[in-house]
Amino acid sequence: MSIKTSSFRRIAKLSAVPLLLASLSACATTGFNADVSRFQSQLPAPQGQTFAVVADDPALAGGLEFSLYADMVEAQMARLGYVQGTPETADMLVRFDYGVDKGRERVRTTGFHDPFYSAWGPWRPYYRSRYRSRIGYYPSFRRSRAWGYGFYDPWFGGPEVRSYTVYTSGVDMKIDSTADGRRLFEGKAEAISTSNRLQYLVPNLVEAMFTDFPGNSGETLRISIKPEETKVRRVD
Repeated sequence: MSIKTSSFRRIAKLSAVPLLLASLSACATTGFNADVSRFQSQLPAPQGQTFAVVADDPALAGGLEFSLYADMVEAQMARLGYVQGTPETADMLVRFDYGVDKGRERVRTTGFHDPFYSAWGPWRPYYRSRYRSRIGYYPSFRRSRAWGYGFYDPWFGGPEVRSYTVYTSGVDMKIDSTADGRRLFEGKAEAISTSNRLQYLVPNLVEAMFTDFPGNSGETLRISIKPEETKVRRVD
């Protein structure tokens, strides 16, 4: 092995770390995508009606984490013009649930033509009624024959094979009339991401749920939440 080649490899290995960090930072700024489905039946326009947010899953009731997310839902309902009340006296009960699943491993092979990979692939979200797992944290990477992370080394040969974990998260919201128990609204917001941190996921899912609320009954939208704007498009 020549001194020139050896030096190049050392420099390239050192360069791989900042390149990897840059690629992950870029993913963090691309926005948050959620599929939102909403159904309504005579949900009253805001005219002073009172509401109260309660846990749809009894296991979450009274928890500090649930209270944090319930505050976000309450803020959104108040923004619409409804008035916060108590579960005993409110005109409407807002039943709220949230969670993230255990995750699924994905494998991607990259070569020199694709030095940086995206953690997103062509997968559509699917719904699970409960997302209770909190296992894992960030995507897991597996190094192959190439020396870099997502980079092909022509001196070593062979593609880079990566494995990483994607998680399905979601929030469910139901609104019932306390006068007669009639269901007024049902909504689900779901997302696939490489993070299972509820502190990141739930606020974005709540914002997606209340974008153009209450929406058209039976319609599913892909809602992208970005730092400066919210873009909405239908999902066929």
